[in-house]
This record gives sequence, C-alpha cells and structure tokens, in this order.
Amino acid sequence: LDAGVGKVASDFAFGALMGARGNSGVILSQMFRGFSLALAGKIDCDSTDLAAALKKGVDLSSKSVMKPVEGTILTVFRELANAAQAAAARGADLHETMEAAIAAGDTALANTPNQLPVLKEAGVVDAGGAGLLFFMRGGMMAVEGRLDEAAEFPLPAPAVAEQPIETASAASYTRDDISTAQIEFTFCTQLLIKGENLPLDDIREHLAQDPPGDSLLVVGDDTLIKIHFHNNRPWQVLEYCSQFGTLHDIIIDNMTDQHHETMALQDNPESAAAEMPSPAPSEPAVDAAACGVIAVCAGEGMSSIFSDLGATVISGGQTMNPSAEDLLHAVEQNPAKEIVILPNNSNIILTAEQVVSLTAKPVQVIRSKYVTQGLTAMLAFDAGQSSAANAEMMSDTLEQIVNGELTYAIRPAKYNGFAIEEGDTLGLLNGEIVDCGKDLRQTLLALLEKMIAARKDSEIISLYRGEGMDQAQAQHFIEELEQKYPDHEVELYYGGQPLYYFLLAVE
Repeated sequence: LDAGVGKVASDFAFGALMGARGNSGVILSQMFRGFSLALAGKIDCDSTDLAAALKKGVDLSSKSVMKPVEGTILTVFRELANAAQAAAARGADLHETMEAAIAAGDTALANTPNQLPVLKEAGVVDAGGAGLLFFMRGGMMAVEGRLDEAAEFPLPAPAVAEQPIETASAASYTRDDISTAQIEFTFCTQLLIKGENLPLDDIREHLAQDPPGDSLLVVGDDTLIKIHFHNNRPWQVLEYCSQFGTLHDIIIDNMTDQHHETMALQDNPESAAAEMPSPAPSEPAVDAAACGVIAVCAGEGMSSIFSDLGATVISGGQTMNPSAEDLLHAVEQNPAKEIVILPNNSNIILTAEQVVSLTAKPVQVIRSKYVTQGLTAMLAFDAGQSSAANAEMMSDTLEQIVNGELTYAIRPAKYNGFAIEEGDTLGLLNGEIVDCGKDLRQTLLALLEKMIAARKDSEIISLYRGEGMDQAQAQHFIEELEQKYPDHEVELYYGGQPLYYFLLAVE
C-alpha cells in the first residue's frame, strides 16, 4: 500500500485478468483494468478519482462484451458509476460518493429480474452484479477503517414488476445468436499474448472480422492480452497474434469431436487395456517440486485430465477402491517431498488416511467425495507450496461445485420416493437419487435443472462423457443445453468412466 493506490490497482488488475473465469470474471477484470488506468501514478484516491476510475471501468468492461445485455453486471456497474460521477460533481467526499454509488447499484441489482427473464423466473438477482456490490461494500469498509471487522452484506430483494415486461430483445440475443455461432464454429481458441505496446483495439477489431467466428473476447492492456474465440481457423489466429509478442497458455479445443483417438481405443478395449499397465500409477504431467498430488479416478479421459493438471493418477477400476498399498506405493514413488491425495470417492477417504501413518513423507488427504470435486481442487494446487498449504487451498474449493451423476439401475428398488426398475436411468445430485426414468435425455435435463437450482449463481456446466456414451449423442445434448441455458458456459469432456453415462459439475 505504500506504493500508492495506482500501483495497488495495477497489481489487482493483472491478477484479475490472469484469474478471470466465466463472463462475469472477464467483465470484472476489465473493470479493474479501468481502475488501474484512471489511477495510474496516484498515491491517494479522492471522490473525483473514484468516479473517473468507475467510468473508465464501465467503458472497458462494456467493450469486452460483443453484444451487451441489460440485467447483468454491466447494468449494475453502469448505474453505480453514473451515481458516483453525479455525487463527485456536486462536491461529495469519497465516503459520500461511495454511498451514492452503492445505493444506485442496489437499486439496479434489485431491478435485474425485470430485465432478464431467467432471473425473474428463478426469483433471484444477477450474481455478477451482486459480486460487484460486495466488492464496493468492502471498499467502503476500507474507507471507514473497518478492515478488521467481519461483515455480512445482505442482497436486495428482487424488485419484480407486477406487469409482464418486454423481453424479446434479450431473449433473441441469448437464445438465437449465441447458440447458432456455437454450433457453426468448431474450435474454442484461448491464449495469452505477452509483449510491449500491444495493440489491443487493433487485435480485437481484426479478429472480429477475420477469421470468421463468434464468442470473441479480447481483453487486457499493452503488455498482456487474453483472447477467447470460437472459430474454424485457430492456426490463423495464432499466426496473426504471434507477430505482436510471445504466446502463452494456448488452448485449442475441438468442441464437436475432441476425442477421435480415444473413440478408436474404445472400439478395441481389449487391445487398449493390454497396452496400459495396471495398477501402476501414470507418470505425472509435470516435474514435481515441493509437493505432488496423487489422484484416484477411473476412465482414460479422466486420467488424462488429472495428469495434464499435474497429478499422478491411480486407476481405481470400476469399484474405485485401490488398496492402501497401492496408494502408499504411489506416494513413495512420487519424487515430491510432500504429497496430497485426492480420493475422489467417499469409500476411499479412510483408506487414503491410513497412508498418512505408513510413510515418512508429509501427506495430506483432501476429502473429495467426487471426481468433479477433485478436478476443481486441482485448479488450486501449487507445486511450490507445502502439502498443508495445498490441503487448505484445495479443500476450500470442494463446496464450490454441485456434483451430478447419470447412471443406470442394475436391479429394481424403491428409494427416495422412486419406484426404480432395472435399466432405468438414474440422476444423482451430490450422491442422492433425485430423478429416474426410461428416457436418458429427460433424466439428464431434470438432473441439471435441480443442480442449477442448487447453485443459482452458477456460470459453468461441465459434462464428462462415460465410456458407453456416444460422442455424437453427447454433442447433441450439449447443443440443446447451450440453448436451454444461454447464460452458462457448457463444456463437454471425454471422461471414459465406466458405469456412468455422464459425470456433471455446475459451478
């Protein structure tokens, strides 16, 4: 803080850009970028500076979205920024300006259900706008010198209009424009450009025209740019971007058929199994440092995902029950000085905890009950930290997702009010059966509806296709979900897990 508010804003903006996830995350990163530009070189911030910073944030965050929609974080941000400018113009001090901004933001947030039908139907306000107001209220506490106090910030009640509102414009955008583009353009291309004097606006303008595509986000500053783009010529995107600086964190996903090679292995499972050693753990994807991860999962696709994230994988087989000896062997063979274990199944947690007393290495067990929890926990893993530090960070992620499983009944049963027949499709939410039926599609849709209701502020739906689920059918489901939930990012991965048509995560 001694470096001044300008330096703090710059560092904050960089971290927000690097960690941006989901639509609201990208928009927020640009808000903080606006703050850093408006406050550059400043030691302190008065009401006029704050109003200018908010205005710059609105300008940049609005540019980051190709077709802004009312009733989102952008609406809340714009209204509170306008209120801040008006307050500063009439001579209000910093505290009074923030009060005016927050009050206007609360009003705008409460009105978001009248602007977006999906919010009105759910009886909630926009989650991104709510997050923005949490940030503003935290800033208010800092201005008041109350940083050491715990605080709870209540959300305003939705101010739902009594009469039906006109929603044709928003519905047309969210349900038609996006879904058509997502089907038409195959490759989801993501990358970072690092360099000096990067022409952000020129790059955005060029990619908006060539190659053809959609879902374009080009955000950042003159030293770091983050790009997200759906198109059919990713090589052309990389070639164009490489002239401006060095490319990093390149991800190119084929959204219609990501796993041709894996499907070929599925056609000859005996041959594939013969080539894969078992139960020895796979090699880690990266060199271990101070801390390593042992992850238990079933399915070739799941193993690849965990390995790519830096874990050593233990195949648990169809029962997902490796022995303590299997886990101990993996711990001892891992070159890292300390280890964290992701059991990814409630039946393996106690077995994993036995390993702690069987080895001289410091070992921490993350109590992950589901594979989807383990995947989320891996995103918080830091190989340079101790196992204890990683255990704390990774454990904090476990409740961030809602877990779903789509499987089938192997025998008749009565459970949780359902009369289940052999072969019925079962939908499980956090381990409990919440739907069953003869039609896989209907059960999938019913399960997802309950999952999203359980996490109303969610932005991402992830599906992991099992070994018995056809790729073409899975892609058809994805396209339907993209139209049904246009405000969510819908992602499909090949898991290859036995017994389950899909594993699902909503976050």
